[in-house]
Amino acid sequence: MAEYLIVLVVAGLVTWLLTPPVRRMAIRLGAVVSPDPRRVHERPTPTLGGAAMYGGFLAAMAVASVLPQFRPVFRGTSEPLGLLIGATTMFAVGALDDLRDVSPPAKLAGQVFSGSLLSLLGVTLLFFRIPFAGFVVLSPDLSPLLTVIWVALMANAVNLIDGLDGLAAGVVGIAATAFFLYSLRLSDSGLLAGSNLAPLVAIIAVGVCVGFLPHNAHPARIFMGDAGALFLGLLLAASTILVGGRTADQFSGQTFFFFAPLVIPFVILGVPMLDIALAIVRRAARRTSIAMPDKEHLHHRLMRLGHGQRRAVFILWAWTAVLAGFVLAPTYTNEGNALVPFGIAALALVLYAIFHPTARQARRAAGVVVLEADLVVLLDPDDDAIGAEESEEPPRAAPGVRG
Repeated sequence: MAEYLIVLVVAGLVTWLLTPPVRRMAIRLGAVVSPDPRRVHERPTPTLGGAAMYGGFLAAMAVASVLPQFRPVFRGTSEPLGLLIGATTMFAVGALDDLRDVSPPAKLAGQVFSGSLLSLLGVTLLFFRIPFAGFVVLSPDLSPLLTVIWVALMANAVNLIDGLDGLAAGVVGIAATAFFLYSLRLSDSGLLAGSNLAPLVAIIAVGVCVGFLPHNAHPARIFMGDAGALFLGLLLAASTILVGGRTADQFSGQTFFFFAPLVIPFVILGVPMLDIALAIVRRAARRTSIAMPDKEHLHHRLMRLGHGQRRAVFILWAWTAVLAGFVLAPTYTNEGNALVPFGIAALALVLYAIFHPTARQARRAAGVVVLEADLVVLLDPDDDAIGAEESEEPPRAAPGVRG
């Protein structure tokens, strides 16, 4: 466990230290996101924060490769090399989009290429368990296809929720923590080989998110951009593939835990998965492109209910933690009753998000700005303007219109 802590600290510290110089580099390169009617930030803000995350990932992998506990992980298998190459490719695709707009088909092609490299070098699904119907051993032809689909799905799910300061980094950090704890539980039960790469990938994902959050929390000084969102999606995809796609046994005592390990991401990542499903249905009903952006994501809806950025992000963080608790509780307690407190917490969270009157009334008292005929955004006087000037301490601007 001490080695995992070392990797966590290295990933977080390197990411935290690299973010300020990456921010300055992004400004010089012109990788700055300007406010527009679709976005909620008020001032031009540098992006490309994923470069700092990628640096933290490389440093953590380098340190892990020399630690005794991880020798079985790095010897005799091509999976670490596959992860490095796949992550580098995914990061490059996202960074290119941050610097120059890349068309959705081209971006998807890059994601497919990254997933193909992962599969080619060993990070691939072997089993697929269907709830209530047992598991399927995937054929050599079907395994790469499902692996690529899984990678693209995860990458786009994370990218979709990257709409508020700190939201994506927080959700991914919580989800990766849950994956780490779950994979350790499987290892302790003898259902996951000691050479499995998944726990290491998950703890690195936690580290880079923790290291980036101080710079990305509201008011954000830098955004992770597609470089960070797609990169984090690949790390989540790799860890879930190596856990769920490698375990054919049903974990003992999981009376209420009937979903297969491979389905766990849908539960823990309930927020982004629900968001991507709603986005597809919504855009299909409007007969618009699935890639067409809009302002109907879950975080936009929360803000229109009267929640400021900080509260909306906290609600979605808490919801992800509750869903993670639903998944993890039976594996550690072997009791279905352990789900009851999480069920109550989930209900309270939903009621708070929807019906809490104080937030709405406070923002009405602060002032209402009508942006469009059918869109009203209630301003939070506590939400500071987001700075993106090259100086490290940009002056604050008066509250303005959020897009």
